[in-house]
Amino acid sequence: MAKVAGLDAFQTNQETEVIDASKKVKIAIIGTGWIAESHIASYKKMEDVEIVALADIVPGKAEEFAKKFEIENCRIYNSDKELLDNEKDLDGVSICTYNCQHAPCAIHALNAGVNVMLEKPFTVTLDEAIEVMKAEKASGKILTIGFQPRMSENMKMIKKIVESGELGKVYYMQAGGGRRRGIPTPFGTSFIEKDTGGIGAVGDIGSYSLDMLMGAVGYPKPITVSGYTSAFFGKDPAYYPTHPEYAEKFKVDDFAAGFIRLEGDIILDFRISWAMNMDTCGDALILGTKGGLRIPSTECWNGEFDKPLTIYKTIGDTTLQYQVPMKPTSDLFYKKLRSFVDAVKNGGKATVPSSEILYNQAIIDGIVRSAEQGKEITVDIPEI
Repeated sequence: MAKVAGLDAFQTNQETEVIDASKKVKIAIIGTGWIAESHIASYKKMEDVEIVALADIVPGKAEEFAKKFEIENCRIYNSDKELLDNEKDLDGVSICTYNCQHAPCAIHALNAGVNVMLEKPFTVTLDEAIEVMKAEKASGKILTIGFQPRMSENMKMIKKIVESGELGKVYYMQAGGGRRRGIPTPFGTSFIEKDTGGIGAVGDIGSYSLDMLMGAVGYPKPITVSGYTSAFFGKDPAYYPTHPEYAEKFKVDDFAAGFIRLEGDIILDFRISWAMNMDTCGDALILGTKGGLRIPSTECWNGEFDKPLTIYKTIGDTTLQYQVPMKPTSDLFYKKLRSFVDAVKNGGKATVPSSEILYNQAIIDGIVRSAEQGKEITVDIPEI
């Protein structure tokens, strides 16, 4: 393996975090399911954060959550609206609901003048995302979307490599990864039902791989999408030996693929899976006129990858490849929420802005609609 001196250009300085705990940031959590557990675990590490309220539509669920995580003196509500109507001095909310409740809860919070950390996927449909952004614009508050891989120094390296010019002009990207067996039903059926999950693998973990690749090239606008979805495994009772009844409730996708044309003459070849008869859809690739980048496959791209990035080049008549040294891993979920709290405290901006993730959602929406219509569609995004 060739060693290249230019790799020093991709080094990153590490800074020590200093937190001012003299003023508490008042946070509420809306939706107390399993992803909320990651939120509270991170918030409880922050001396400058106070969890003042919880809301969940399932009776008793928020109370159990508060007891389990020893959240003292927090108020409990049965809906996001009830919480927002009564908590008048909130600084921010974490929205950890079912996918289908992302848009209404975010709109309610923004209309109430509250900063929002919204878990991914942004929404279920493009139309919903547009309505959320209208509320964001009217409120002037922070709306950031929960993509913790953005906090990874190794993931950031992908964008740095592209921006350095090492690859030349990027013209093709391939998404990969995916689960061999990983339909998320350990906690029930909320992910797989249409009126709660809304979308399946394409939004749940596909949104991560889209963010990784689209972010690397500056989030160009999608122009057309040709999409495919299937649910062969999710609708098979044999997939659930102890709960064959889940097959009848499965109304989303367990596999999705798409061919997306982007502004800047870039092609995105997308595929993702909750279940398939293969160990991976492959590594993610970024091809440029001067070089190529291989990003090692992971099941869902929701954190770090465990192997180095590899760059492929040709110098003269010699082909070579070299690996980019990996950075130490860290608590990405904590960093995601820390960046939100810091932005709230200091009047900062969203780390993962809706203006970017709108295009992520447009691709997801395009894949779903194209698959339903059986043809390529044009992506139409109005001014907001």
